[in-house]
Amino acid sequence: MFIRIAALALSISAFALPARAADYPDHAIKMIVPFAAGGGTDVIARIIAKSLNEKWGQPVVVENQPGASGAIGTRAVMKAPADGYTLLMASTGALMAVSAGADNGAAFDVNKYLTPVVIGAAPPYLLVASPNLPVKTTADLVRYAREKPDGLTFGSSGVGAASHLSGLLFASETGIKMLHVPYKGTGPAVTDLLGGRIDVMFAPGPVVQQFVQSGQLKALGVTDTQRSKFYPDVPTVADAVPGYESVGWFGLLAPPNTPPDVVKKLNEVIVAAMQTQEFRDHLATLGAEPKPQTPEEFGRYINADVAKWSKLVKDNDVQLPGGK
Repeated sequence: MFIRIAALALSISAFALPARAADYPDHAIKMIVPFAAGGGTDVIARIIAKSLNEKWGQPVVVENQPGASGAIGTRAVMKAPADGYTLLMASTGALMAVSAGADNGAAFDVNKYLTPVVIGAAPPYLLVASPNLPVKTTADLVRYAREKPDGLTFGSSGVGAASHLSGLLFASETGIKMLHVPYKGTGPAVTDLLGGRIDVMFAPGPVVQQFVQSGQLKALGVTDTQRSKFYPDVPTVADAVPGYESVGWFGLLAPPNTPPDVVKKLNEVIVAAMQTQEFRDHLATLGAEPKPQTPEEFGRYINADVAKWSKLVKDNDVQLPGGK
């Protein structure tokens, strides 16, 4: 009798699990952003949250959990139940923060710690210079830096942030000396750049575009391999530094072992939303265009990106916050 009851229970549970997956989502979803409100990661999270809410009619609550360059919020999702009701809107910096020392020197594999869902955007940065600097192009900047014994200063929104890594890569590939000046956010760094207290910065285009247009800053290059339609008059940094590329991706991830059918549902809804003009208009505010990928493609993209930056960080002996 016990055996028959146990078999019946197993049979019922076998049918119940797919039913629950088919009903996903049946209550509110929490989307954690591991940075403060107002930044690029937060903006793209709210765009995607709105799309999911409109499709499913369930609340999607964006919750900011900043700290340790994104590691605090990212680790919260790593420990969350794998049911699709806790999601992470992450970025280059957040994954770098948790990858530091995570595998004791082995190649980082995001699939061990999280479940990739979809990339939201991968906007380039603008290399911008203080108006006090006697340069007009990226090539001018490199020549000028080589003539200065003390090199140049470059600001960022913090150690390990994409703006920091972009500058570090530039210094590494050109062989010039650049002193990193970290700030608590992009805003303070841009303020000091406008005041001439630092020389250059790799900044999100929408943040500095108004200052470029007014002549308060000089746009020397865009960090993608091709010119951006949002800054058509700005050449690529790679025109002067062959092979240079630095984009800051934003993407949605879930806890490890999230069911594939839940991941597929999320991916399909977001990829469909990316085709709408409204979504494209929102991304344009970040200086980005939609670049949809499958979850598997996104996972490979993250691993290649982390490998690139991890090598740079190691070669330059940079200690990332949140790496334990």
